[in-house]
Amino acid sequence: MGEFELIERYFAKLGAARRDVLLGVGDDAALLAMPQGHELVACVDTIVDGRHFPSGTRADDVGWRALAVNLSDLAAMGATPAWATLALTMPAADEDWLEGFAAGFAALAGVHKVALVGGDTTRGPLAVTVQLLGHVAAGTALRRSGAGAGDLVYVTGWPGDAAAGLALLEGRLGGQGANRSALEGKFRRPEPRVAFGERLRGVASACIDVSDGLAADLGRLAAASGVGATLRARELPLSRALYALAGEQRARELALAGGDDYELLFTVPAAARQALAALSAGPGSPACHCIGEITAGRGVRLLDERGELRVPPGWDHFAT
Repeated sequence: MGEFELIERYFAKLGAARRDVLLGVGDDAALLAMPQGHELVACVDTIVDGRHFPSGTRADDVGWRALAVNLSDLAAMGATPAWATLALTMPAADEDWLEGFAAGFAALAGVHKVALVGGDTTRGPLAVTVQLLGHVAAGTALRRSGAGAGDLVYVTGWPGDAAAGLALLEGRLGGQGANRSALEGKFRRPEPRVAFGERLRGVASACIDVSDGLAADLGRLAAASGVGATLRARELPLSRALYALAGEQRARELALAGGDDYELLFTVPAAARQALAALSAGPGSPACHCIGEITAGRGVRLLDERGELRVPPGWDHFAT
């Protein structure tokens, strides 16, 4: 099967059908219609076999994950996703693998009404790059830079679950049964908080998605805002599955530094706490946990009942 047959068979009609796609897959570039009064939001992520997912990961999970990590970035901006481009590098045109990959990508694209509008395929070590484009009403995007002293720090969901799932897949953590399945599922198929990110506009003062570890990503948000932050270790939400398989100490470490959660970490002024509670009570909203507060100064402090603890570093591709 040649490159152009591959594109026509698996990618020409992949994703949602959208009226704002004036010209999609098949030309030199796509033509897209922006909604009036909105700003374009763009992000791009690459996932590499053996680095971002274990070698041998099911193709449909790779397809899902390639889109999910980008959707999470748009969620952190409060943006609505719309269009994607895909650059796929693979060792060979394996039709079974391509069918699975396309199915996983399409399943998540359908949920969020994302159209695939272009891309590229080439031969080489397995790597997937997705660029995601969306939009947000002018002047309303969430940013990392809006937090102020006195704001409360929240996180959605259950940080650490995905990192534990990867540890199980790689044999660095043991366990069986429903707890193992639940944690592995969090890594294989992250659920980006797109709808909740849209609802946070006008309520959250700053936002970032948790991809490199909660503590490290909070440090990035605080640095962008020119403030400090205090995390309360005992307030970290630990899922029952994570606690059961990892125990309290390791579960806390995974929650702070594990990464791959693709949850939203955000700040809310104290005066907006009731507004957040109303949002969180809405149908389909994730659990939200208050885990600390923004302070004057710089850096992230981690406290428990005995005093200050070391803040673990997050993921860095080029750390030595």
